[in-house]
Amino acid sequence: MASSVLIGILITFLVIILVLYLVQRLPLDARMRQIVQVIVIIIGIISLLKYLAVF
Repeated sequence: MASSVLIGILITFLVIILVLYLVQRLPLDARMRQIVQVIVIIIGIISLLKYLAVF
């Protein structure tokens, strides 16, 4: 049980990093890119909190 939670957290963390990297590569203006990054980080934190059974 604990190992599956750790694997889930690791995969979620890697997906967040990948999405943030891909957002950097998009041809968006700086303000829009920052908004998208904040949204991705918030969704990632909520997802990580679900793995930790906070929600």
